[in-house]
Amino acid sequence: MSDMLTPTQFADLAESIAREAAALAARRRAEGVEVADRKSSIVDVVTAADREVEALVRSRIAEARPDDGFHGEESGSGAGTTGITWVVDPIDGTVNYLYGSEQYGVSIGVVRGSADPTTWEALAGVVVVPATGTVFRAARGEGATRDGAPLRVAAPASLAETLVATGFGYTADRRREQVAVLAGLIGEVRDVRRAGAASLDCCAVGAGTVDAYYERGINPWDMAAGAVVAAEAGAVVRVWEAGGTRSFLFTAPAVADELEALVRRLEADVLGG
Repeated sequence: MSDMLTPTQFADLAESIAREAAALAARRRAEGVEVADRKSSIVDVVTAADREVEALVRSRIAEARPDDGFHGEESGSGAGTTGITWVVDPIDGTVNYLYGSEQYGVSIGVVRGSADPTTWEALAGVVVVPATGTVFRAARGEGATRDGAPLRVAAPASLAETLVATGFGYTADRRREQVAVLAGLIGEVRDVRRAGAASLDCCAVGAGTVDAYYERGINPWDMAAGAVVAAEAGAVVRVWEAGGTRSFLFTAPAVADELEALVRRLEADVLGG
């Protein structure tokens, strides 16, 4: 297979692999899930299914694109020679998965460059929701879809009418900081949602089921695919440093500047600087 695939061809391949991976994740969920390990904290869990699904995804990518790079949540990075990197979260929303919630997804992003959201060139992204079979898909310059239907971001009339999604980290200190920021935000917007899967939060922005999603400290695999969906649906993506950690904002353009300024000010108040 040529290393000169179009973004659409990359999306085709990512979708095929993600669908197979999603079927495996759903089967393992139906069989019952147990915690296999804990990472950064007692609430930062990994299941055997996370590892099995990522192994499947990595194997399928290697079969089709043996010279590409890989960056996954569970099995780490592997350098390639093509300049293409696959950025993968096998089960985004592992805690939801553990508890039997439908809010989890298989996330596969394809980028040109390294696994750094501030420098990569996003080419394609696919997020499949195993519990429902929903497929979010985007390719650079080709727009974004949900189950084949085109997506478009919402257009909130004001910040006060903006529905905002967010998430929390796994360590107690970061959670406290994030809640302190949220306390200042919630009185300025319509309401706040917390679904527990960054990839799906990004896709929700693209679909217009929320107006914006922000979070401090998400990882490249959390948002590589969803960010393409959001951006191709018309969202603005903003990244900045806060307390030595990156904050990400995916938002409808209508409120982008005002919402970014508010979140940055609140973070500065909480974190200092």
